[in-house]
Order: sequence, then C-alpha cells, then structure tokens
Amino acid sequence: MAYLVEITRRAERDFASLYEEIGTERSAAALRWYRGLKKAVLSLEELPTRCPSTPENPRLRHLLYGRKTHVYRVIYRVVEKEERVQVLHIRHGAMRRFKRSEVG
Repeated sequence: MAYLVEITRRAERDFASLYEEIGTERSAAALRWYRGLKKAVLSLEELPTRCPSTPENPRLRHLLYGRKTHVYRVIYRVVEKEERVQVLHIRHGAMRRFKRSEVG
C-alpha cells in the first residue's frame, strides 16, 4: 500500500535552502547527494513507519540521511487514515532539538 508523500511549504523552503547551501550547481557530488535525499524522502511512500519517532514529539518521525557530520533529519508525520505522509521540516542532524512551532 503506497502512501501519498506531501511536502509542506516549510519543507520545500528547507529543500531550496539546502540546494543553495551545498552548492549543487557547482558540484556533481553535491547534486548526487541532494538527489539521494529527495529519493529517500519519496521512499516514505512505502513503509513510512520504518523510521523512529522523534525525541521531541512521539507523534512525529524522522528519517536520517547522510553520513558522519553531514546527517540531515527529515521530520514527518504519518496520517494513517488518509494513507498520507506529511514532510514537515528538513534540518541538519547536529542542530538543537526543534520546537513545536517549527514543524506545525
């Protein structure tokens, strides 16, 4: 059963910011990494509950993507009744914990 993956405005802004920050227009490796992140996010359509709950809020989950110092957290919510995944926020894994106001 495939879930619909919905990217919120906040997450779209996060993607756009990240695209600029890592220099995808100047680096083939950065572009591959960015595309891999997008693919990982879209993979949530299958088994979205495979990722753990966030420490900040047990109703939210997070997908970790990257290695070592370049790990990013994709914060999302699974809406079971609607078979939908809402991607709420993308942030660097080393950032402080998020506040409720940051993820809607």
